[in-house]
This record gives sequence, C-alpha cells and structure tokens, in this order.
Amino acid sequence: MKYTAYLSGEIHSDWREKIKSAIQEKELPIEILTPNTDHGSSDDCGSKILGAEDNPFWKDNKAAKINSIRHMTAIKRADIVVVRFGDKYKQWNAAFDAGIAAALGKSLIVEHASDITHPLKEVDAAAMAVAENTEQVIEILEYLSRDY
Repeated sequence: MKYTAYLSGEIHSDWREKIKSAIQEKELPIEILTPNTDHGSSDDCGSKILGAEDNPFWKDNKAAKINSIRHMTAIKRADIVVVRFGDKYKQWNAAFDAGIAAALGKSLIVEHASDITHPLKEVDAAAMAVAENTEQVIEILEYLSRDY
C-alpha cells in the first residue's frame, strides 16, 4: 500500500529529514508533504506578498492564512498526519493541525517527550499512536508499509 504522510509541527530540529532519509533507505512507499519549515519565510509571507503591516497582529494574520492554505491542502491529501511537539517552543500550530487531522478522520501519529504528556493529553487522545521519539515514528511507518 502507498501512503501520503504530512509531517507537521516543530521546525527547530532535523526530525523530518530523519524520516525522509529512512523512507528512502528502506524504500518505503510513502510520499512526504511538509509545511514551510523556513521560519522567516513562513512568518513574512503575508507582508511580502500582500503588503507590509504596521500592526504585528495583521502581519501574523496574513501569514497564518496563507500558511493555512498549505497546511489544510496537505492534511486533506494525507493518509497519515504526523505531528511532532518539541521541547523548546509552544507549538500551537501543531495542536491546530492535530485537531484538524482528527476532525477529518485522518490517521494521526503524535510525537513528543514523555514530560509533556499532561499538557498534550487531549491531542494524544485523538491520536492512533503516540511516540516518544522519531525512531518510533519511523518504525510505525515501516510497519504500515510492509506486506506481511
């Protein structure tokens, strides 16, 4: 079976590259979709494309709406949505993506460290699997992709 997976969430580590490399090395039939992971480009797309704003709220609002086109399209296309929560920042956008994926009935895999289980309990409750590291996510994707 071939899958399309959307890798959402934390953008400050190389977890997406680890998954992409494993998929390629193991020759798994998985297409990967991602959000824009260039933080500056993501934050500035609204003002660069639609014009500058004096108020930071409207700058962020423009960027969020443009970025949400990419997120929503990718989530709708995906069979599996993987959402990773890192330890450095509060990733509200990741929680939003997890909620959208769950509402659309997508298979949701959540990854986060065990010390943030409590604040993510509702997100975890919507997930089909909760992994504590990227290696577990890779193992899940490999398991799903193999014919037994």
